[in-house]
Amino acid sequence: MKYTHYLLLLALFVSGSLQSCTNPTPEPPEADPVHALIVGGGSSHDFDRWFNQEDTATLKAAGFSSTYTNDVSTIQSGLADADILILTNNQPIPDAATRQSIFDFADSGKGVLLLHPALWYNWEDWPVYNQELAAGGSRSHGPYGPFEITVTQPDHPVVKGLPSSFTLEDELYRFELDAEGPEVEVLAIGTEPDTGVEFPVIWVVDHPNRNIVGITLGHDGITHESAPYKALLANSVSYLSQ
Repeated sequence: MKYTHYLLLLALFVSGSLQSCTNPTPEPPEADPVHALIVGGGSSHDFDRWFNQEDTATLKAAGFSSTYTNDVSTIQSGLADADILILTNNQPIPDAATRQSIFDFADSGKGVLLLHPALWYNWEDWPVYNQELAAGGSRSHGPYGPFEITVTQPDHPVVKGLPSSFTLEDELYRFELDAEGPEVEVLAIGTEPDTGVEFPVIWVVDHPNRNIVGITLGHDGITHESAPYKALLANSVSYLSQ
């Protein structure tokens, strides 16, 4: 009787061991990558080559996903699946509902990244864009060419890993802060070679609800293919997704 009881216990043990081997505890599903909607289009830049193809590849290499559009009528629907909005366009966004959807997206706390062409004073009929989102804008820039960039807040996550100073060939936007706009934390400045005047080139907007980074760099491939810009783009999306 004791022997029979022993065999029964052994059979139950073996059965449970086999079941635990054949039915391992499932791994938790991997989280979907942070998804960015990139909006381009307009004049004076090769939007598809640099803000679409190159920046998409940079984000993919950093573990993010993205969708690019130069059709501003698709912004509102594209925001439904986006964690980050990247505006690079200088083409108009005339539709009032689309404009409002951009502000609603920002007010929800999701990240907004404003790159190079989107930091111009592009729209006279939409002043709140520059005042409230960009915290200012540019109306001119120095001649295309090399200028020095100095990181002023090296501990900030957006500029993590960037050299303390480096030179890029680009357009140095003469970005001016809007006195009526939100405060900003300037993370890096560019120095105009001929005059020595310094302008913000990387900053974060200080706002209780909105999560916004501005970067005036990125005219063409010399910047988009550079290591500092690639790191800056990936850092910004990572920071804005927190």
